[in-house]
Amino acid sequence: MLPTTILSNTNNNRGKFAKQNYVVDGTSKPTKSVERSTPKHWKKKEKKGRLKKAIRLRRKNMAESDNHDLNSKPTWFTPKTLLVIFCVINMLNYVDRGAIASNGVNGSLRTCTEGGICTGGNGIQGDFNLNYFQDGILSSAFMVGLLLASPIFASLAKSHNPFRLIGVGLSVWTFAAAGCGISWDFWCITIFRMLVGVGEASFISLAAPFIDDNAPVAQKTAWLAIFYMCIPTGIAVGYVYGGLVGGYFNWRFAFFGEAILMLPFVVLGFAVKPLQLKGFGPVKLEKTSAREAEVSGNGELIDYSSKRTSWNLTMDGQGFPTSVDSKLKDQSKGKSDITDQVSKFWTDFKVLFSDKVYVVNVLGYIAYNFVIGAYSYWGPKAGYAIYHMENADLMFGGVTIVCGIFGTLAGGLILDRMNSTISNAFKLLSGATFVGAIFCFSAFLSHNLYGFLVLFAIGELFVFATQGPVNFVCLHSVKPSLRPLSMAMSTVSIHIFGDVPSSPLVGVVQDAVNNWRVTSLILTSILFISAGLWSIGIFLHSVDRYNEVEPLAAEGPDSSPLLCENAAEMSNESRLP
Repeated sequence: MLPTTILSNTNNNRGKFAKQNYVVDGTSKPTKSVERSTPKHWKKKEKKGRLKKAIRLRRKNMAESDNHDLNSKPTWFTPKTLLVIFCVINMLNYVDRGAIASNGVNGSLRTCTEGGICTGGNGIQGDFNLNYFQDGILSSAFMVGLLLASPIFASLAKSHNPFRLIGVGLSVWTFAAAGCGISWDFWCITIFRMLVGVGEASFISLAAPFIDDNAPVAQKTAWLAIFYMCIPTGIAVGYVYGGLVGGYFNWRFAFFGEAILMLPFVVLGFAVKPLQLKGFGPVKLEKTSAREAEVSGNGELIDYSSKRTSWNLTMDGQGFPTSVDSKLKDQSKGKSDITDQVSKFWTDFKVLFSDKVYVVNVLGYIAYNFVIGAYSYWGPKAGYAIYHMENADLMFGGVTIVCGIFGTLAGGLILDRMNSTISNAFKLLSGATFVGAIFCFSAFLSHNLYGFLVLFAIGELFVFATQGPVNFVCLHSVKPSLRPLSMAMSTVSIHIFGDVPSSPLVGVVQDAVNNWRVTSLILTSILFISAGLWSIGIFLHSVDRYNEVEPLAAEGPDSSPLLCENAAEMSNESRLP
């Protein structure tokens, strides 16, 4: 039998109310018996004090854990490294889009001349004998997966680590890209193209918030612009890559190559200690129910539970914790979980679209994307019909790539120089779009090919300057925890109401007027509507909510970025009034 010791302690602050005896056995586990004659109001104060001290202790422990995680990051994993990695991934996503549209991968049908000489088909269209309708479905099938999965990944970011979700998405993307290479018919490759969209959805929803968190305060829009500059660059590289690989080898090898190139980033997504987004604490404190709070002896057992973990704090008579026990809590994965996720998504959705600044920004973006989408599809055909361009594809593609790169970078740098605020972003959006619309409209009025190319190039420089600012508003007009959903719903909206319906609607207009110049002028005039919508945002009361503290996030650990270069900067920023 191990010896026991009886310790007696009296609280000096309220000595006449409580006397505490502690019995300590050889296992060093204290048991307590407390003689109480404490009035009710003292009991209430005790309970509040203990709860506050318990929360403070838990925050301290979690902050120490965060600091340990910060120090355990590899030294090479800096904010600039993160930007480079995300830019390469983004470029690979759009290389895939360019490759499947290239002649080397997409190919052509078997053709026969009047003399009976036939040329065998090649590429996807030739191998699967696809008509143009099926070929068109194939090129946009990824959009189905993208639009369905984007809100889902954004919603899951609240209950799962966002960095790991990107890893999951990239895994699906890699599997789907390889699947495209082994496809044996139209339906098989169509399903894999949809899965490509599912894999891309997590990255589109979550990458921009990570960049926004880790970019220097004075260069946030410039970093976003660099990220979105990879879109035209990736498509251009995809055209060349698909043409070369499809021409020299086989179209299937283009997809195998994409999967191999993406594989290291899949491994990185799971191997590196996951980063945390601002506004998404790993653990959230929740109010305990009567069933969860139990009294043990004269102490108090407080059970703090979240969806993923739980911990117990046993309080002694003075309100100091004597033991902390952390353990995983099993959760039922049934109908209630799905209902809970849907309920949270619907609540966030209503909050998001009740924000006038966000809604005005997305409406302007829809009108903008309506025009850009139709330009990319019908531009070469319109250019050939109006100006008899022999290499319309090359000319339009070259102008779009060069202007897309320089225009996007310029827009981000200019907004940072102006001081990155939501009001200034709307000024740049409306001004650049309006000036760009004037030049593009004038270009289609020109009867000279070279005059058209010069005016159209200047117009596209201004038009593409919007990429950084429009996404800055999407990220900063909402509270931090809504940023993934903000990016997801922005992506869904601009595609469903923008570039997806624009191409067939422009075709309807052309069938009616049978004049490509008139059709192009009608299409370009929609840019003035976009500029007008964005100008409304200048006069709306806008608040940058990036540093807004949320109740749940405030109760959890520090939500600052875990990349070391930005830790001090974010700490200083949080102290500003």
